[in-house]
Amino acid sequence: MQGRVEAGVLHPGAMGASLGATLRQNCEAVLWAAQGRSPETHHRAQQAGLTEVPDLSALASRAQVIVSICPPHAAEEVARDVARHAGPELELYIDANAVAPATVERIAELFDQDRVVDAALVGPPAWQPGTFLWLSGPRAEEAAELFADTPLDVRVLGDRLGQASMAKVCFALQSKAMPTIWLAMAEAASAYGVLAPVREVLAEDGIDLDAQLASIERRARPKAWRWAGEMDEAAAALAALSLPDGWSRAAADTYRRVADGTDADACK
Repeated sequence: MQGRVEAGVLHPGAMGASLGATLRQNCEAVLWAAQGRSPETHHRAQQAGLTEVPDLSALASRAQVIVSICPPHAAEEVARDVARHAGPELELYIDANAVAPATVERIAELFDQDRVVDAALVGPPAWQPGTFLWLSGPRAEEAAELFADTPLDVRVLGDRLGQASMAKVCFALQSKAMPTIWLAMAEAASAYGVLAPVREVLAEDGIDLDAQLASIERRARPKAWRWAGEMDEAAAALAALSLPDGWSRAAADTYRRVADGTDADACK
């Protein structure tokens, strides 16, 4: 599925704009819906060479492929909006959001099952090599063709919806859930006035607490509101397998504290 295909990207944030730019290599045009988007989004879309259309209705009625990349909590709402407007021309709906497998399965119910591809991205915006795109579902191989010969490292994980999303969940547990222990540890120690001795004993074990806190502060502060939703989805994925999900929910709560500033003393 290459050549004269028109694709749509919802929405061109930092990662979405880079995905749109990669799709341009194998598609005739990559559309984005301008209604309600910020000046920053307009600028990113222009820089990525995307084609502006007025709104979602115009995009969904025209594109043969739509890629959804939005905050996790909005993934189903975006899919419902697309399903309301999409015509028979829509061949693939690629859900590239950080959601639980069950969320992808519910999204698939909005479309014909064979039109939905489960996708997950791991890494920075895909302007340069170094970002993985995991795909799964009955038509994952067709979706992979759209990203052939681009900076993305594309890997088809299987023909089952949810496989790509579960792989993303597992990665997120390591990259986003585990680091929140440093924030919780520092806030608890600070509350009892023992942050200095905790820092010292960790240093004896080769752990630089200040470096850990600075790292998560740098990474999380701009995205904490989004990561909270991702951790909620990770918790749902674990709970569906009857696995303990408490740390994922704790991570979500921690990121909500980061987003609203109630963790302010933990990172000092």
